[in-house]
Amino acid sequence: MEATAKVTYVRMSPRKIQIVLDLIRNQPVDKAMAILQYTPKVACEPVLKLLKSAAANAENNFDMDPSSLYVKECQVGPGPILKRIRPRAQGRAYRINKRTSHISLTLAEKE
Repeated sequence: MEATAKVTYVRMSPRKIQIVLDLIRNQPVDKAMAILQYTPKVACEPVLKLLKSAAANAENNFDMDPSSLYVKECQVGPGPILKRIRPRAQGRAYRINKRTSHISLTLAEKE
């Protein structure tokens, strides 16, 4: 049995979130929460919120034991890009891409 949670349109680059997801992949949920609380990355905040949501889904919707849960799968993909213009010298304009992300997290019980 697996429990999933997804968050979409996170206003952060997928590259920054991928670094944090690599830290918690295949970890028990309590250890993953500790890693996220004490890692000084800005991407830890939405990932921790998502992890808590997935754990609550597992406990309430599927009657899974919270102490035996681990992060089975976590992935991030690009969302839509907000395109902005930065004025430069001599009438030129440079593009600024403000990237967004879609994150999904799957929890499973240890056998």
